Amino acid sequence: MPLPGPREGSHTICVRATGTEHGTSTLWGSWPPPGGALKTVKLWMSALPPHQEVLGKYYQGHPECFWVLMRHFCHTRKCLRRHLEHIRVGIKGAAALQSSAGVVWKRTKLRGEERRREESGGCEERTWKKAGLEGDFFQLDSLSNMSRYYLNYVYCNIWEEECRSQQEDPTIQGLERDLEEKLHGQHLAKEVVVNAVRGFLKNSMPEKALALSFHGWSGTGKNFVGRMIAENLYRGGVKNECVRLYIAPFHFPHAKLLDVYRVQLMEGIKTTVQNCQQALFIFDEAEKMHPGLLDTIKPYMDYYDNVDGTDFRKSIFIFLSNIGGSAINELALDIWHSGQDREDIAMDDLEPRLRNDVLESQGGFSQSRLVSGNLIDFFVPFLPMEYRHVKLCARDAFRAREVDYTEQMLDEVAKGMVYFPKEEKLFSTQGCKSVPQRISFFLP
Repeated sequence: MPLPGPREGSHTICVRATGTEHGTSTLWGSWPPPGGALKTVKLWMSALPPHQEVLGKYYQGHPECFWVLMRHFCHTRKCLRRHLEHIRVGIKGAAALQSSAGVVWKRTKLRGEERRREESGGCEERTWKKAGLEGDFFQLDSLSNMSRYYLNYVYCNIWEEECRSQQEDPTIQGLERDLEEKLHGQHLAKEVVVNAVRGFLKNSMPEKALALSFHGWSGTGKNFVGRMIAENLYRGGVKNECVRLYIAPFHFPHAKLLDVYRVQLMEGIKTTVQNCQQALFIFDEAEKMHPGLLDTIKPYMDYYDNVDGTDFRKSIFIFLSNIGGSAINELALDIWHSGQDREDIAMDDLEPRLRNDVLESQGGFSQSRLVSGNLIDFFVPFLPMEYRHVKLCARDAFRAREVDYTEQMLDEVAKGMVYFPKEEKLFSTQGCKSVPQRISFFLP
């Protein structure tokens, strides 16, 4: 009896195995490969985010579907190898089919943190072995991160000897890919953000919440990266109920209402974490927040296993600020004058300067106990954008609007920006901030 499929437009992966001694197994759903007809193996592709901390009760997926049906996959590990070989052929056949349609399959060296497998009589009580062993696995670029996650889950559960490794967290893969393709001229931010988020998510029992502070002039990508993190960790990005974005001049405009804001902020953070074990909080223009308001956040970022009965240690706090922008620009200019590449700038060159600038600056951020209490894990510098980076932003803007462009059009957009210093005209004063609006002049 076939299982009922999801509603039109929804995406789920269902795996079913039934039959007698030799069993019959089916992967089913709506998956017409590009340029080809439907084959025996069809997949519902899930769009759910990967972390159980984010999904909460929804982590188990559709009741008729993934986790419940996985119990049909096996009675013993021996049974898996004997009965489900044809699924293996089907999965690899799908890979070949997609490859012939122009989709690239990668074989990626996988790494991961080893987790203990709990053995029991039924498959539904076993956990996926996230082993830190050497091995190869396959990946399909055209699928969503979560689709690959489920496909790889099925594969590793059945052919453990071939998988023998944990797939890199699809969240990190997506974040790393987005930063590489969409963030320009920020090699330090790419490296620090990916490594910080990867390490934090791998730690099942962090000692404190992750705190990142982004610094640089307007338009260099601070807000862009914050939203990128949200989009890769949470379905719907900043609109997800597990993500809270606070803009200081908008949410906390009046100093005389400090006590009201404090209560609102405490309640907002506490409620969000209680609903989502792994929550994300972004504070834009953090330097404009009152120090007393920032100190309200301190207990939630500190080394406490719980505050008023709630554990905040799996939360992520990101602060966006223009503080330190001048120091960053000065170092970038010195590097240029010395004939070095900006990619030669290292975190050791900038992070101490950023810390000092933050402590010596005017405003709530410098006076709060977040900095003096060493609760910020990474001060992330965003370098000024050069002419070539502005052109790349213009290219991305044209592509996002599906508009054809020429090299001359990209140059015209980049030349329309104001650059500093006056003599060299190296760096855009606005970064890439107004680029999407400027391409409107070139639209038909």
